[in-house]
Amino acid sequence: MDKSIKLTENLHISRVLTGLWQIADMERDGQTLDPMEAASAMKPYIESGLTTFDMADHYGSAETISGTFFKHFKEGKQAQFLTKWVPKPGKVSPETVRKAVTDALSKLKKEKIDLLQYHAWSYVDPAWLDTLYELQKLKEEGLIEALGVTNFDASHLRVAAASGIELVTNQICYSLLDQRAAGDMHEVCKMYGIKILAFGTLGGGFLSNRWLDKDEPKELDTWSQMKYKRFIDVTGGWSSYQELLRGINEVAQKHDSSITTVATRFILDQEAVGGVIVGARLGKSSHIDDTLKIYELKLSQEEHSQIKSLLAKLEPVPGGCGDEYRKPPFLTASGDLSHHIEQIPPPFESIDMVGGGKQIMSGTVWEDMAGYCRAVRKGNRISVSGTTATHGERMIGGSDPAAQATFVLDKIQGAIESLGGSLEDVIRTRIFVNDINDWEPVARAHGERFATIKPANTLVEAKLVGDGYLVEIEAEAEIMS
Repeated sequence: MDKSIKLTENLHISRVLTGLWQIADMERDGQTLDPMEAASAMKPYIESGLTTFDMADHYGSAETISGTFFKHFKEGKQAQFLTKWVPKPGKVSPETVRKAVTDALSKLKKEKIDLLQYHAWSYVDPAWLDTLYELQKLKEEGLIEALGVTNFDASHLRVAAASGIELVTNQICYSLLDQRAAGDMHEVCKMYGIKILAFGTLGGGFLSNRWLDKDEPKELDTWSQMKYKRFIDVTGGWSSYQELLRGINEVAQKHDSSITTVATRFILDQEAVGGVIVGARLGKSSHIDDTLKIYELKLSQEEHSQIKSLLAKLEPVPGGCGDEYRKPPFLTASGDLSHHIEQIPPPFESIDMVGGGKQIMSGTVWEDMAGYCRAVRKGNRISVSGTTATHGERMIGGSDPAAQATFVLDKIQGAIESLGGSLEDVIRTRIFVNDINDWEPVARAHGERFATIKPANTLVEAKLVGDGYLVEIEAEAEIMS
């Protein structure tokens, strides 16, 4: 197999990437790693052909260490440095976006970021799209070679790509324990030419021979273990996990290999996967020889089927990719978002109405022109106007009806939440499609959002105002006191 993959004309990365997230864990006691010493530990990876390092602004001093490697070691010039930006929730100014990029460049000692991956905490606030558009401007300016996202679900990856954001990757959790990416995500990636960068393929070390036939641990040593033990719990518990390990070990023994290698190779073999990320504890343990065995292993079609049959016995991880950072159950080290954010502000500001009640304005030109608001709350009743995929002067979602519908539903949800309600309070929706042939992708987008809520609903064909708009949706909610 090819050991590298082309993301752009100027950017080729290893298909097995070295992840530096454990630097944050190594610096958990407040002690920062020595940059030169840690950078020197990156040399063996380059010498072994593992030229790509993945990091983030919140992985301790990972960016500084990488910048030291690039500046002071000749091997650093052969490396690719992928980083992430995870801003606080809420509105982000163009100046803040630029500063985040220039700060990363300063730490990395580079003139251009190889791949910048963006994380959004909330989709119901359209600020995430504003941020991506600003990042795209900086890409066009030459500060960024390629744009990616991290922890995006399939629906919102589709919204971004359909709206003209030139994404090349989505970094998401994808492992034998977590198969959320195996469904719609693969289809969206194929549709828009996006590659998955898979992290968590070793499940925090749980997908290894070390844990085979072992009792369930009462205490855990690292953040990764704390996090991925939660994945084990939601997919069936310790006994189901041990059954999976035994089955994978049978495949591994046929190849004189390990559970770790088989688990990683299976994910790397998936069509939409561009690369898998294997964590490193720089200066502590490299496991380079074991990592290189991933390239050497070849699983047969029969073995792929055997592994899929094992996976079918597990309970699926709930929700879409990245949901562990947006909605319960929070499959994080702490089981909540306390290690990441304090709170998520409402996407829109509510305004007191004359005569009582509150309203939301979403900023479209039509609201002032036609004299209406996005949503009104009177008592416990919330009414949301017919909503199209409009954000400022932009039409979101391009010619993709599912993408437009997803953004419309985000906007409706954001308006309801800003008025003190929730999506679970919705009792009625009405959907208007410009072309009845688009009914199914729009209905599926509605079904994804309201699968367990199931409000009353009507879908009809109607001529919509505005060129390019494919769907308009209105909603009614009643807050139960």
